[in-house]
Amino acid sequence: MTEFEKMSAGKLYDTSEKELVKMRCKAHKLSKDYNDTYEDEEEKRAGILRELCPNLGKGSYLQGPVQFDYGVNFFTGENCYANFNLTVLDCAPVTLGNDVFIGPNCQLVPPVHPLLTKERKMRFKEDGTAYDIEYAKPIVIKDGVWLASGVTVCGGVTIGENSVIGAGSVVTKDIPDNVFAAGNPCRVIREITEKDSVYLKKELL
Repeated sequence: MTEFEKMSAGKLYDTSEKELVKMRCKAHKLSKDYNDTYEDEEEKRAGILRELCPNLGKGSYLQGPVQFDYGVNFFTGENCYANFNLTVLDCAPVTLGNDVFIGPNCQLVPPVHPLLTKERKMRFKEDGTAYDIEYAKPIVIKDGVWLASGVTVCGGVTIGENSVIGAGSVVTKDIPDNVFAAGNPCRVIREITEKDSVYLKKELL
């Protein structure tokens, strides 16, 4: 397996491998290029985003600023939206369904570092190149999910369809369908039902 294949499959991998370094540099450059554009430069933004995130679904839009580690391991369905300051460390696949909404300052972070210091610390190759070993776990965010402001989703997590994650939450375990969940660590608060319709809130009408 290549180091990219190991990384994407959740195996220990060498972060300093030349192809990975090249891919990260490209994604970091494209992230900056995207962030340096203006909203009305629609064609320029779309071209950069297609190169940075080739697996973005139809109608999906990233407001920016964004920061990706690779971009190619980020997959979305249709009509997804992410607000300001999205960070995606897509060492493992990060997969969004259709109609996923992501608030500002959210982080999707698959990488996992060893708990033992002796395994986590930097290592050096014969040529002096510094590297560490790590692995990554995939993230799956299913159809209709809304991540409110400042949510962090950790590697290995699946968030079920139509669920809402409250602002500032840190999601470390799977969340089922159709619930409101919040906190650090994130936990289910209650089920979402038709009684939550905005059209039943008289003060909004």
